[in-house]
Amino acid sequence: MTDKFKTLTSTCIPLPMENVDTDQIIPARFLKATTREGFGDNLFRDWRYDKEGNPIPGFVLNDPTYSGTILVAGKNFGSGSSREHAAWAVAGYGFKVVVSSFFADIFKNNALNNCVLPVVVSENFLSDLFGAIAS
Repeated sequence: MTDKFKTLTSTCIPLPMENVDTDQIIPARFLKATTREGFGDNLFRDWRYDKEGNPIPGFVLNDPTYSGTILVAGKNFGSGSSREHAAWAVAGYGFKVVVSSFFADIFKNNALNNCVLPVVVSENFLSDLFGAIAS
């Protein structure tokens, strides 16, 4: 269980991809475990690592320019299956907040149940936020 917070000060990590589903968040082959531990290591596994397990330099979580506990994601984050493992992976990686203009309802509830705050913003605000992070 993660500690509750009233104020969070952090830099943001941009993931300006739309329609990120739960299988992209945590691929199905990693769902064998029944406890929450270790899922953060495989967050966005197929985007973070090549087939040999080497980090893909172009992926934002492998870019040392970005760090923080706030993930800023594109529209429609957490769609797809109802697996709670996706929220476990987001929390396990260390994110406390995910910002998007739309979340799948089941992901939103799973995130809240795992002490990750899903923040819904307008598409215009999200676009401005991506611009601010990049500058």
